[in-house]
Amino acid sequence: MREDQAANGLSALGNRTRLRLFRLLVKAGDAGLNVGDIQARIEVPASTLAHHLATLARSGLVIQERRGREI
Repeated sequence: MREDQAANGLSALGNRTRLRLFRLLVKAGDAGLNVGDIQARIEVPASTLAHHLATLARSGLVIQERRGREI
């Protein structure tokens, strides 16, 4: 991992909600979780969750993929 990638990842995890989200996804493993399941577990509004997921994705810590109608 390059130094700039590590810095971006650590910066993204500096937010409490994103850290909770990342830990939840790590526990879920390769199967991951869909957005609805994540939202139910960490209890944040959909728009807030979308913002935090996008930040984690931009930093390279998570990958979002569409499976039918689910993300």
